[in-house]
Amino acid sequence: MNSEEVLLLFTMIGVVFGVGIGIAFRNINLSNMAIHLIGFPGEIFMNLLKMIILPLISLSIICGLCQLNAKQSGKVGMYSIIYYFITTFMAVFLGIVLVVLISPGKFGQSGGGKVESQYAKQEPPSAFEKILDLIRNVFPENIARSTIQQVESHYNKSDANNFHKKVYVDQMNVLGIIFFCISCGLIMGSLGDKVKSLVEVFNAMDIIVNKAVYLIMLLSPIGIASLIAQKLLEVDNLIATFQSLGMYLVTVILGLIIHLFVTLSLIYFLATKKNPYKFLHGLTPAALTALGTASSAASLPVTFQCLENNNHVNPLISKFVLPVGATINMDGTALYEAVASIFIAQLNGMTLNFGQLITVSITATMASIGAASIPSAGLVTMVMILTAIGLPAESANLILAVDWFLDRLRTCVNVMGDGIGCGFVEHLSEIETAETIGTFPTNIKVDPMENEKSSDDTQNTVL
Repeated sequence: MNSEEVLLLFTMIGVVFGVGIGIAFRNINLSNMAIHLIGFPGEIFMNLLKMIILPLISLSIICGLCQLNAKQSGKVGMYSIIYYFITTFMAVFLGIVLVVLISPGKFGQSGGGKVESQYAKQEPPSAFEKILDLIRNVFPENIARSTIQQVESHYNKSDANNFHKKVYVDQMNVLGIIFFCISCGLIMGSLGDKVKSLVEVFNAMDIIVNKAVYLIMLLSPIGIASLIAQKLLEVDNLIATFQSLGMYLVTVILGLIIHLFVTLSLIYFLATKKNPYKFLHGLTPAALTALGTASSAASLPVTFQCLENNNHVNPLISKFVLPVGATINMDGTALYEAVASIFIAQLNGMTLNFGQLITVSITATMASIGAASIPSAGLVTMVMILTAIGLPAESANLILAVDWFLDRLRTCVNVMGDGIGCGFVEHLSEIETAETIGTFPTNIKVDPMENEKSSDDTQNTVL
Protein backbone atom coordinates (compact mmCIF):
# COMPACT_ATOMS: atom_id res chain seq x y z
CA MET A 1 0.00 0.00 0.00
CA ASN A 2 1.26 3.48 -0.84
CA SER A 3 1.02 6.45 1.51
CA GLU A 4 -2.30 7.70 0.05
CA GLU A 5 -3.98 4.31 0.56
CA VAL A 6 -2.67 4.08 4.12
CA LEU A 7 -4.01 7.56 4.91
CA LEU A 8 -7.40 6.68 3.41
CA LEU A 9 -7.57 3.51 5.51
CA PHE A 10 -6.75 5.37 8.72
CA THR A 11 -9.24 8.12 7.85
CA MET A 12 -12.02 5.53 7.42
CA ILE A 13 -11.01 3.98 10.74
CA GLY A 14 -11.18 7.47 12.25
CA VAL A 15 -14.76 7.94 11.04
CA VAL A 16 -15.83 4.60 12.52
CA PHE A 17 -13.94 5.31 15.74
CA GLY A 18 -15.54 8.75 16.06
CA VAL A 19 -19.05 7.32 15.62
CA GLY A 20 -18.26 4.56 18.12
CA ILE A 21 -16.94 6.97 20.76
CA GLY A 22 -19.86 9.33 20.24
CA ILE A 23 -22.45 6.57 20.70
CA ALA A 24 -20.64 4.69 23.49
CA PHE A 25 -20.10 7.75 25.71
CA ARG A 26 -23.63 9.14 25.40
CA ASN A 27 -24.87 7.21 28.45
CA ILE A 28 -22.04 8.34 30.72
CA ASN A 29 -23.31 11.94 31.16
CA LEU A 30 -20.00 13.55 30.35
CA SER A 31 -19.45 17.12 31.50
CA ASN A 32 -19.37 19.96 28.99
CA MET A 33 -15.62 20.26 29.54
CA ALA A 34 -15.11 16.56 28.78
CA ILE A 35 -17.07 16.89 25.53
CA HIS A 36 -15.08 20.00 24.70
CA LEU A 37 -11.80 18.15 25.26
CA ILE A 38 -12.96 15.28 23.04
CA GLY A 39 -13.58 17.81 20.27
CA PHE A 40 -10.39 19.80 20.90
CA PRO A 41 -8.18 17.82 18.46
CA GLY A 42 -10.86 18.33 15.82
CA GLU A 43 -10.89 22.07 16.54
CA ILE A 44 -7.12 22.25 15.99
CA PHE A 45 -7.47 20.23 12.77
CA MET A 46 -10.16 22.62 11.50
CA ASN A 47 -7.97 25.62 12.39
CA LEU A 48 -5.09 24.17 10.37
CA LEU A 49 -7.36 23.58 7.38
CA LYS A 50 -8.78 27.10 7.57
CA MET A 51 -5.27 28.50 7.90
CA ILE A 52 -4.19 26.95 4.60
CA ILE A 53 -7.35 27.85 2.62
CA LEU A 54 -6.32 31.40 1.65
CA PRO A 55 -2.84 30.58 0.26
CA LEU A 56 -4.18 27.40 -1.33
CA ILE A 57 -6.98 29.15 -3.23
CA SER A 58 -4.86 32.15 -4.22
CA LEU A 59 -1.84 30.23 -5.48
CA SER A 60 -3.92 27.52 -7.15
CA ILE A 61 -5.88 29.98 -9.27
CA ILE A 62 -2.92 32.18 -10.17
CA CYS A 63 -0.63 29.25 -11.02
CA GLY A 64 -3.35 27.58 -13.05
CA LEU A 65 -4.45 30.58 -15.12
CA CYS A 66 -1.05 32.19 -15.71
CA GLN A 67 -0.07 29.17 -17.81
CA LEU A 68 -3.21 29.14 -19.97
CA ASN A 69 -3.74 31.39 -22.94
CA ALA A 70 -6.88 33.50 -23.27
CA LYS A 71 -8.69 30.96 -25.47
CA GLN A 72 -8.00 28.09 -23.07
CA SER A 73 -9.03 30.17 -20.05
CA GLY A 74 -12.27 31.10 -21.79
CA LYS A 75 -13.05 27.45 -22.51
CA VAL A 76 -12.40 26.41 -18.91
CA GLY A 77 -14.53 29.24 -17.54
CA MET A 78 -17.41 28.67 -19.96
CA TYR A 79 -17.63 24.91 -19.34
CA SER A 80 -17.35 25.46 -15.58
CA ILE A 81 -20.28 27.90 -15.49
CA ILE A 82 -22.39 25.62 -17.70
CA TYR A 83 -21.70 22.66 -15.41
CA TYR A 84 -22.43 24.64 -12.23
CA PHE A 85 -25.81 25.96 -13.36
CA ILE A 86 -27.02 22.75 -14.99
CA THR A 87 -26.17 20.52 -12.03
CA THR A 88 -27.52 22.98 -9.46
CA PHE A 89 -30.83 23.32 -11.28
CA MET A 90 -31.10 19.54 -11.69
CA ALA A 91 -30.47 19.10 -7.95
CA VAL A 92 -33.25 21.57 -7.10
CA PHE A 93 -35.64 19.94 -9.58
CA LEU A 94 -34.92 16.48 -8.14
CA GLY A 95 -35.46 17.74 -4.60
CA ILE A 96 -38.82 19.30 -5.48
CA VAL A 97 -40.03 16.14 -7.26
CA LEU A 98 -39.08 13.89 -4.33
CA VAL A 99 -40.56 16.07 -1.60
CA VAL A 100 -43.83 16.49 -3.54
CA LEU A 101 -44.11 12.74 -4.24
CA ILE A 102 -43.08 11.51 -0.76
CA SER A 103 -44.74 14.38 1.17
CA PRO A 104 -42.70 13.88 4.38
CA GLY A 105 -44.62 16.70 6.09
CA LYS A 106 -47.80 14.60 6.32
CA PHE A 107 -46.12 12.15 8.72
CA GLY A 108 -46.37 14.49 11.70
CA GLN A 109 -44.98 17.54 13.38
CA SER A 110 -41.23 17.93 13.75
CA GLY A 111 -39.60 17.21 17.07
CA GLY A 112 -37.04 19.91 16.49
CA GLY A 113 -39.44 22.80 16.97
CA LYS A 114 -38.07 23.82 20.37
CA VAL A 115 -34.69 24.71 18.99
CA GLU A 116 -34.33 28.48 18.60
CA SER A 117 -32.83 29.72 15.38
CA GLN A 118 -30.41 32.62 15.50
CA TYR A 119 -31.56 33.55 12.01
CA ALA A 120 -35.21 33.79 12.95
CA LYS A 121 -34.46 36.91 15.03
CA GLN A 122 -33.26 38.82 11.97
CA GLU A 123 -35.24 40.31 9.10
CA PRO A 124 -34.30 37.98 6.25
CA PRO A 125 -32.96 39.49 3.02
CA SER A 126 -34.83 39.01 -0.22
CA ALA A 127 -33.35 36.99 -3.06
CA PHE A 128 -32.63 40.20 -4.99
CA GLU A 129 -30.86 41.78 -2.01
CA LYS A 130 -28.77 38.65 -1.57
CA ILE A 131 -27.74 38.75 -5.24
CA LEU A 132 -26.67 42.40 -4.85
CA ASP A 133 -24.46 41.42 -1.91
CA LEU A 134 -23.04 38.59 -3.98
CA ILE A 135 -22.01 41.04 -6.72
CA ARG A 136 -20.61 43.52 -4.18
CA ASN A 137 -18.36 40.85 -2.73
CA VAL A 138 -17.08 39.82 -6.17
CA PHE A 139 -15.66 43.35 -6.57
CA PRO A 140 -14.18 44.23 -3.15
CA GLU A 141 -12.96 47.75 -2.45
CA ASN A 142 -10.12 46.44 -0.27
CA ILE A 143 -8.53 43.10 -1.16
CA ALA A 144 -6.66 42.91 2.16
CA ARG A 145 -9.94 43.26 4.05
CA SER A 146 -11.41 40.49 1.90
CA THR A 147 -9.11 37.98 3.59
CA ILE A 148 -11.04 38.35 6.86
CA GLN A 149 -14.33 40.15 6.12
CA GLN A 150 -17.09 40.43 3.55
CA VAL A 151 -19.90 42.88 2.90
CA GLU A 152 -23.43 42.29 4.15
CA SER A 153 -26.20 44.79 3.43
CA HIS A 154 -28.76 45.93 5.97
CA TYR A 155 -31.89 47.64 4.65
CA ASN A 156 -34.08 49.97 6.71
CA LYS A 157 -37.21 50.04 4.57
CA SER A 158 -39.01 52.46 6.90
CA ASP A 159 -36.35 55.19 6.65
CA ALA A 160 -35.80 56.64 3.18
CA ASN A 161 -32.81 58.71 4.36
CA ASN A 162 -30.99 55.71 5.78
CA PHE A 163 -32.27 52.98 3.47
CA HIS A 164 -29.08 51.02 2.81
CA LYS A 165 -26.14 50.35 5.11
CA LYS A 166 -23.09 48.22 4.32
CA VAL A 167 -21.83 46.14 7.23
CA TYR A 168 -18.63 44.09 7.29
CA VAL A 169 -18.98 40.65 8.87
CA ASP A 170 -16.12 38.44 10.03
CA GLN A 171 -16.03 35.91 7.22
CA MET A 172 -13.50 35.53 4.40
CA ASN A 173 -14.70 37.06 1.14
CA VAL A 174 -13.81 34.08 -1.03
CA LEU A 175 -15.55 35.46 -4.13
CA GLY A 176 -13.56 38.69 -3.97
CA ILE A 177 -10.29 36.82 -3.52
CA ILE A 178 -11.11 34.51 -6.43
CA PHE A 179 -11.90 37.47 -8.71
CA PHE A 180 -8.63 39.19 -7.77
CA CYS A 181 -6.59 36.01 -8.31
CA ILE A 182 -8.30 35.27 -11.64
CA SER A 183 -7.43 38.79 -12.79
CA CYS A 184 -3.79 38.39 -11.71
CA GLY A 185 -3.50 34.97 -13.34
CA LEU A 186 -4.96 36.11 -16.66
CA ILE A 187 -2.77 39.23 -16.79
CA MET A 188 0.36 37.23 -15.96
CA GLY A 189 -0.54 34.71 -18.64
CA SER A 190 -0.95 37.47 -21.23
CA LEU A 191 2.50 38.92 -20.44
CA GLY A 192 4.29 35.64 -21.24
CA ASP A 193 8.08 35.62 -20.85
CA LYS A 194 8.09 39.09 -19.30
CA VAL A 195 6.90 37.60 -16.00
CA LYS A 196 8.46 34.16 -16.33
CA SER A 197 10.50 34.63 -13.14
CA LEU A 198 7.42 35.72 -11.20
CA VAL A 199 5.48 32.69 -12.45
CA GLU A 200 8.29 30.43 -11.23
CA VAL A 201 8.13 32.11 -7.80
CA PHE A 202 4.38 31.48 -7.57
CA ASN A 203 4.88 27.86 -8.64
CA ALA A 204 7.52 27.39 -5.95
CA MET A 205 5.14 28.85 -3.34
CA ASP A 206 2.41 26.53 -4.62
CA ILE A 207 4.71 23.55 -4.06
CA ILE A 208 5.39 24.71 -0.48
CA VAL A 209 1.67 25.07 0.25
CA ASN A 210 0.92 21.63 -1.17
CA LYS A 211 3.58 20.10 1.05
CA ALA A 212 1.99 21.83 4.04
CA VAL A 213 -1.37 20.41 2.95
CA TYR A 214 0.10 16.91 2.86
CA LEU A 215 1.42 17.27 6.41
CA ILE A 216 -1.89 18.65 7.70
CA MET A 217 -3.82 15.78 6.12
CA LEU A 218 -1.72 13.29 8.08
CA LEU A 219 -3.73 14.50 11.09
CA SER A 220 -7.10 13.90 9.41
CA PRO A 221 -7.88 10.51 11.04
CA ILE A 222 -7.60 12.03 14.53
CA GLY A 223 -9.26 15.32 13.61
CA ILE A 224 -12.26 13.78 11.84
CA ALA A 225 -12.81 11.22 14.63
CA SER A 226 -12.76 14.04 17.19
CA LEU A 227 -15.24 16.23 15.27
CA ILE A 228 -17.74 13.41 14.72
CA ALA A 229 -17.56 12.18 18.33
CA GLN A 230 -18.09 15.68 19.71
CA LYS A 231 -21.10 16.36 17.50
CA LEU A 232 -22.77 13.06 18.45
CA LEU A 233 -22.24 13.81 22.15
CA GLU A 234 -23.74 17.30 21.86
CA VAL A 235 -27.13 16.11 20.52
CA ASP A 236 -29.59 15.84 23.42
CA ASN A 237 -31.84 12.99 22.27
CA LEU A 238 -30.35 11.34 19.21
CA ILE A 239 -32.94 8.59 18.65
CA ALA A 240 -36.01 10.78 19.24
CA THR A 241 -34.65 13.45 16.93
CA PHE A 242 -34.15 11.04 14.05
CA GLN A 243 -37.53 9.37 14.64
CA SER A 244 -39.49 12.65 14.62
CA LEU A 245 -37.96 13.77 11.34
CA GLY A 246 -37.55 10.32 9.81
CA MET A 247 -39.31 10.80 6.47
CA TYR A 248 -37.72 14.22 6.00
CA LEU A 249 -34.29 12.63 6.48
CA VAL A 250 -35.19 9.83 4.07
CA THR A 251 -36.28 12.34 1.42
CA VAL A 252 -33.11 14.46 1.65
CA ILE A 253 -30.75 11.47 1.81
CA LEU A 254 -32.51 9.75 -1.11
CA GLY A 255 -32.23 12.93 -3.15
CA LEU A 256 -28.52 13.32 -2.38
CA ILE A 257 -27.84 9.70 -3.31
CA ILE A 258 -29.74 9.92 -6.60
CA HIS A 259 -28.10 13.22 -7.51
CA LEU A 260 -24.58 11.95 -6.84
CA PHE A 261 -24.74 8.39 -8.12
CA VAL A 262 -27.22 8.89 -10.97
CA THR A 263 -27.40 12.51 -12.15
CA LEU A 264 -23.78 13.61 -11.73
CA SER A 265 -22.43 10.20 -12.67
CA LEU A 266 -24.52 10.18 -15.85
CA ILE A 267 -23.32 13.66 -16.79
CA TYR A 268 -19.70 12.58 -16.31
CA PHE A 269 -20.23 9.39 -18.33
CA LEU A 270 -21.96 11.17 -21.22
CA ALA A 271 -19.20 13.78 -21.38
CA THR A 272 -16.15 11.53 -20.99
CA LYS A 273 -17.36 7.97 -21.80
CA LYS A 274 -15.44 6.86 -18.69
CA ASN A 275 -16.54 4.99 -15.55
CA PRO A 276 -17.87 7.66 -13.14
CA TYR A 277 -17.78 5.36 -10.12
CA LYS A 278 -14.05 4.80 -10.52
CA PHE A 279 -13.66 8.58 -10.54
CA LEU A 280 -15.85 8.89 -7.42
CA HIS A 281 -13.79 6.21 -5.68
CA GLY A 282 -10.72 8.37 -6.17
CA LEU A 283 -12.52 11.17 -4.30
CA THR A 284 -13.25 9.03 -1.22
CA PRO A 285 -10.72 10.81 1.08
CA ALA A 286 -12.28 14.16 0.16
CA ALA A 287 -15.77 12.81 0.95
CA LEU A 288 -14.61 11.57 4.36
CA THR A 289 -13.03 14.94 5.11
CA ALA A 290 -16.28 16.68 4.13
CA LEU A 291 -18.18 14.29 6.40
CA GLY A 292 -16.02 15.30 9.34
CA THR A 293 -15.64 19.03 8.72
CA ALA A 294 -19.01 19.88 7.07
CA SER A 295 -17.13 22.46 5.00
CA SER A 296 -16.36 22.49 1.28
CA ALA A 297 -13.63 25.06 1.86
CA ALA A 298 -11.95 23.04 4.60
CA SER A 299 -12.07 19.99 2.32
CA LEU A 300 -10.29 21.80 -0.52
CA PRO A 301 -6.74 20.66 0.37
CA VAL A 302 -7.56 16.95 0.27
CA THR A 303 -9.84 17.38 -2.77
CA PHE A 304 -6.89 18.80 -4.71
CA GLN A 305 -4.79 15.80 -3.75
CA CYS A 306 -7.52 13.33 -4.72
CA LEU A 307 -8.06 14.88 -8.15
CA GLU A 308 -4.40 15.20 -9.07
CA ASN A 309 -3.01 12.07 -7.39
CA ASN A 310 -5.86 9.56 -7.68
CA ASN A 311 -7.80 10.74 -10.73
CA HIS A 312 -4.89 12.35 -12.59
CA VAL A 313 -6.78 15.53 -13.44
CA ASN A 314 -4.64 18.19 -15.11
CA PRO A 315 -3.52 20.55 -12.30
CA LEU A 316 -4.13 23.54 -14.58
CA ILE A 317 -7.82 22.60 -14.61
CA SER A 318 -8.21 21.70 -10.93
CA LYS A 319 -6.39 24.83 -9.75
CA PHE A 320 -9.06 27.01 -11.35
CA VAL A 321 -12.25 24.93 -11.36
CA LEU A 322 -12.05 23.57 -7.81
CA PRO A 323 -11.70 26.84 -5.80
CA VAL A 324 -14.50 28.44 -7.80
CA GLY A 325 -16.67 25.33 -7.49
CA ALA A 326 -16.15 25.15 -3.72
CA THR A 327 -17.59 28.66 -3.51
CA ILE A 328 -20.53 28.69 -5.93
CA ASN A 329 -21.28 25.05 -6.85
CA MET A 330 -23.47 23.77 -4.01
CA ASP A 331 -25.66 21.01 -5.47
CA GLY A 332 -26.26 19.30 -2.14
CA THR A 333 -27.18 22.57 -0.47
CA ALA A 334 -29.57 23.52 -3.28
CA LEU A 335 -31.36 20.15 -3.08
CA TYR A 336 -31.57 20.37 0.72
CA GLU A 337 -33.04 23.88 0.62
CA ALA A 338 -35.71 22.89 -1.89
CA VAL A 339 -36.73 19.83 0.14
CA ALA A 340 -36.60 21.59 3.52
CA SER A 341 -38.65 24.62 2.48
CA ILE A 342 -41.45 22.52 0.94
CA PHE A 343 -41.33 20.11 3.91
CA ILE A 344 -41.84 23.04 6.29
CA ALA A 345 -44.74 24.26 4.16
CA GLN A 346 -46.32 20.79 4.39
CA LEU A 347 -45.90 20.79 8.17
CA ASN A 348 -47.73 24.11 8.32
CA GLY A 349 -50.60 22.70 6.23
CA MET A 350 -49.68 24.83 3.23
CA THR A 351 -50.02 23.44 -0.30
CA LEU A 352 -47.70 25.17 -2.74
CA ASN A 353 -49.03 25.97 -6.20
CA PHE A 354 -47.00 25.72 -9.40
CA GLY A 355 -45.90 29.34 -9.22
CA GLN A 356 -44.62 28.91 -5.67
CA LEU A 357 -42.71 25.78 -6.69
CA ILE A 358 -41.06 27.82 -9.46
CA THR A 359 -40.20 30.45 -6.84
CA VAL A 360 -38.62 27.77 -4.66
CA SER A 361 -36.57 26.41 -7.56
CA ILE A 362 -35.23 29.81 -8.65
CA THR A 363 -34.58 31.04 -5.11
CA ALA A 364 -32.90 27.81 -4.03
CA THR A 365 -30.66 27.86 -7.11
CA MET A 366 -29.56 31.47 -6.57
CA ALA A 367 -29.28 31.08 -2.80
CA SER A 368 -27.02 28.04 -3.08
CA ILE A 369 -24.68 29.97 -5.38
CA GLY A 370 -24.43 32.70 -2.78
CA ALA A 371 -24.09 30.31 0.15
CA ALA A 372 -20.70 30.40 1.81
CA SER A 373 -18.70 27.17 1.82
CA ILE A 374 -18.80 26.99 5.62
CA PRO A 375 -20.74 24.76 8.04
CA SER A 376 -24.52 25.33 8.19
CA ALA A 377 -24.53 28.09 5.56
CA GLY A 378 -27.66 26.45 4.16
CA LEU A 379 -29.65 27.52 7.20
CA VAL A 380 -28.93 31.18 6.48
CA THR A 381 -30.28 30.94 2.94
CA MET A 382 -33.17 28.76 4.10
CA VAL A 383 -34.68 31.79 5.84
CA MET A 384 -34.66 33.65 2.52
CA ILE A 385 -36.53 30.85 0.72
CA LEU A 386 -39.15 30.55 3.46
CA THR A 387 -39.82 34.27 3.20
CA ALA A 388 -40.13 34.03 -0.59
CA ILE A 389 -43.01 31.51 -0.30
CA GLY A 390 -44.75 33.36 2.53
CA LEU A 391 -43.67 31.33 5.56
CA PRO A 392 -42.31 32.92 8.77
CA ALA A 393 -38.55 32.75 9.32
CA GLU A 394 -39.18 31.04 12.67
CA SER A 395 -40.25 27.93 10.74
CA ALA A 396 -36.57 27.15 10.19
CA ASN A 397 -36.56 25.99 13.83
CA LEU A 398 -38.36 22.82 12.78
CA ILE A 399 -35.35 21.28 11.04
CA LEU A 400 -32.47 22.54 13.19
CA ALA A 401 -32.40 19.36 15.24
CA VAL A 402 -31.02 17.29 12.34
CA ASP A 403 -29.27 20.00 10.34
CA TRP A 404 -25.86 19.09 11.81
CA PHE A 405 -26.25 15.61 10.29
CA LEU A 406 -27.61 16.63 6.90
CA ASP A 407 -25.01 19.40 6.69
CA ARG A 408 -22.28 16.77 6.53
CA LEU A 409 -24.07 14.70 3.91
CA ARG A 410 -24.84 17.60 1.59
CA THR A 411 -21.25 18.84 1.96
CA CYS A 412 -20.07 15.42 0.74
CA VAL A 413 -22.25 15.84 -2.36
CA ASN A 414 -20.98 19.41 -2.85
CA VAL A 415 -17.36 18.25 -2.72
CA MET A 416 -17.91 15.22 -4.96
CA GLY A 417 -19.82 17.42 -7.42
CA ASP A 418 -16.88 19.83 -7.56
CA GLY A 419 -14.55 16.93 -8.26
CA ILE A 420 -16.74 15.55 -11.06
CA GLY A 421 -16.91 19.08 -12.45
CA CYS A 422 -13.12 19.13 -12.78
CA GLY A 423 -13.18 15.88 -14.75
CA PHE A 424 -16.05 17.18 -16.89
CA VAL A 425 -14.31 20.48 -17.69
CA GLU A 426 -10.94 18.83 -18.32
CA HIS A 427 -12.39 16.52 -20.95
CA LEU A 428 -14.40 19.19 -22.77
CA SER A 429 -11.61 21.75 -22.70
CA GLU A 430 -9.21 19.33 -24.44
CA ILE A 431 -6.09 20.90 -22.97
CA GLU A 432 -2.94 18.88 -23.50
CA THR A 433 -0.59 18.91 -20.53
CA ALA A 434 2.57 19.03 -22.62
CA GLU A 435 1.42 22.15 -24.46
CA THR A 436 0.16 24.11 -21.49
CA ILE A 437 2.67 23.34 -18.74
CA GLY A 438 5.74 24.13 -20.79
CA THR A 439 8.85 24.58 -18.69
CA PHE A 440 7.09 25.53 -15.49
CA PRO A 441 7.26 22.80 -12.79
CA THR A 442 3.64 22.61 -11.61
CA ASN A 443 3.48 18.85 -11.06
CA ILE A 444 5.87 18.16 -8.21
CA LYS A 445 5.11 15.51 -5.63
CA VAL A 446 5.32 16.66 -2.03
CA ASP A 447 5.37 13.34 -0.22
CA PRO A 448 8.04 13.80 2.50
CA MET A 449 8.14 10.03 3.09
CA GLU A 450 9.90 9.46 -0.20
CA ASN A 451 13.59 10.04 -0.76
CA GLU A 452 14.67 13.16 -2.59
CA LYS A 453 14.82 12.77 -6.34
CA SER A 454 16.76 14.51 -9.04
CA SER A 455 15.19 17.63 -10.51
CA ASP A 456 14.40 15.84 -13.79
CA ASP A 457 12.59 13.01 -11.99
CA THR A 458 10.73 15.41 -9.73
CA GLN A 459 9.25 17.42 -12.56
CA ASN A 460 7.82 14.29 -14.13
CA THR A 461 6.11 13.11 -10.95
CA VAL A 462 2.36 13.69 -10.67
CA LEU A 463 1.34 15.79 -7.69
